[in-house]
Amino acid sequence: MGSSRLSRWVTITAVLLLASIAAVVSYSHMYELALGHGEPPWQAALFPLSVDGMIVASSMTLLDAARSGRRGGWLPWTLLIVGSIASLAANVAVADPNVWSQVIHAWPSFALACAYELLMQQFRVHARDVRNAYADSTETATAIMSENSDEVGWPPIEDVGALPTAPSGTSQPEMHVLQASPDNAETTESDREGAVDVPQVQLAAWRWALDNRRPDGTLPTGKEIAAHFDHQPRWGRLIKQWGHQGRFDLFISSG
Repeated sequence: MGSSRLSRWVTITAVLLLASIAAVVSYSHMYELALGHGEPPWQAALFPLSVDGMIVASSMTLLDAARSGRRGGWLPWTLLIVGSIASLAANVAVADPNVWSQVIHAWPSFALACAYELLMQQFRVHARDVRNAYADSTETATAIMSENSDEVGWPPIEDVGALPTAPSGTSQPEMHVLQASPDNAETTESDREGAVDVPQVQLAAWRWALDNRRPDGTLPTGKEIAAHFDHQPRWGRLIKQWGHQGRFDLFISSG
């Protein structure tokens, strides 16, 4: 296990322990507050869960956004902040009217919110690392394929009709290249089932880039493409790169 991975798991363990202790104390304070304001015991027991549940739900939404490369958006961040403030206020409300009592009562809620956010940051950073590693490996594979095609004398993607065929009697696998044209338009849908699966959002992003060329003919920047589809700038740059490489040509021409 690498040192970075070990430190991450040590941090996660410490955060979980701190969050567990703080959650118990904060829960009892919010339960006491609801009970003292006339709520029956069973409803008072649910009150802390409604506050902490909103914090968990908003944090999970932000984590999912990080995994998919999207921006978190204002709503989950707003709910996360409001839930943290509500938890803090509920803990302070049951304290005695002096500074030290209020600090002591507020600390578990503050520690819980901070510890939980630290834990979510660990997960979000890990999710971004995994996504970026996948994107880097995809770029590397594309570059290697491009270099190999130059070495063996294959023509560019837009000239796929001129690809050489293997001599008879050799063991070289036969390549079937799909080319969209009026002559094979009827079989395009079945052909696409055997082609590399391209997510519809990527096709839509490339179509949008083609439809929104600048007056000088240049495409929008990767950042502009990503912003239009609520993704990270790196995603937009990859869409633009893949589009120039011809990755979407079959689907755009036959779509």
